[in-house]
Amino acid sequence: MRAGLRPPRIVRRVTALGRRAARETPNRPVARKSFHVDAGPADGPALEMLKALGNETRIAILAYLGDRLTPVNQIAQDLRLPASTATMHIAVLERAGLLHTEMRPASRGLQKVCARTYDELVIDLPRGPHHTRNAVELSTPIGGYSQFEVEPTCGLASRDGLIGYLDDPNSFYEPERLGAQLLWFRSGYVEYVFPNRVPPGARILSLQLTAEVCSEAPLHDADWPSDIGVWVNDVALGEWTCPGDFGATRGRLTPAWWEEKDSQYGVLKRWRVSDDGSTIDGLALSATATAELELRSGQPIRIRIGVRPDAQFVGGINLFGREFGNYPQDIGLRLEYDTDVAPEPRGG
Repeated sequence: MRAGLRPPRIVRRVTALGRRAARETPNRPVARKSFHVDAGPADGPALEMLKALGNETRIAILAYLGDRLTPVNQIAQDLRLPASTATMHIAVLERAGLLHTEMRPASRGLQKVCARTYDELVIDLPRGPHHTRNAVELSTPIGGYSQFEVEPTCGLASRDGLIGYLDDPNSFYEPERLGAQLLWFRSGYVEYVFPNRVPPGARILSLQLTAEVCSEAPLHDADWPSDIGVWVNDVALGEWTCPGDFGATRGRLTPAWWEEKDSQYGVLKRWRVSDDGSTIDGLALSATATAELELRSGQPIRIRIGVRPDAQFVGGINLFGREFGNYPQDIGLRLEYDTDVAPEPRGG
């Protein structure tokens, strides 16, 4: 064992205590795979997804699948559909990204099995040109952090392999970290710095952060709660309790070299701060409002994501990039602003 690393036995014992405490806590959240759909464009993936949902048979297939991995012929049999009809509808759903299929060994050769991709769709409806807000959108790879403080278990992985050494925080300094597509740690944080590209004199109305995350358990464990927090310019937006570290089903983008026993995907979360306070996926998170973030023109914006070592559930964090997990995106930042701001009165 390398010097300074925490023995795996102790890590498992400590996290098992957190899991037992979680079972004793009522109203813990249930894992849901969410996806945000921008219905603004007149064509493209969003429209195909919405068209795919406009059919009773396809809705029935999605409802039947739930969180199961099921052979195509079993779907046809249980829903009393001709095999050709079931295959046609499944192909439509797969093209729309609403389910995914793979070939698995069967008693005779291979069989195609299906799994539902999402449990929840959040649709952003178009506003029309006269309602469109001015906005700046930025993104950064998960390895593009400016500073960090992490505790084992921890590590980084690229599309092609591990970066540095497992459970060695010094690996987070590796130059190859910029190509990371997955990073994880038990407690601590990673911090990203974004330029403030809002025009001088404009007032920022809201800040929105999106990232694919989940807890960090040994291997994976769907019952492994973790309090994941976000801070903007050192101001806490609040904590969201992720219910677990998701595996069992391979992530849509997870590379083949990554073992199936390990974490596979996260949930896509959206934190938003406005004058009305902070939300996560539209649900109230805290009273922290835009004015408290001190978003000044020309000053960078520091975004910190992590798990406090003294949180109720210290279940770690996995952070996924655009080539790992279920969602092809990096960490995204969106700033909405208003240029119609009255000038401050001069002193008389």
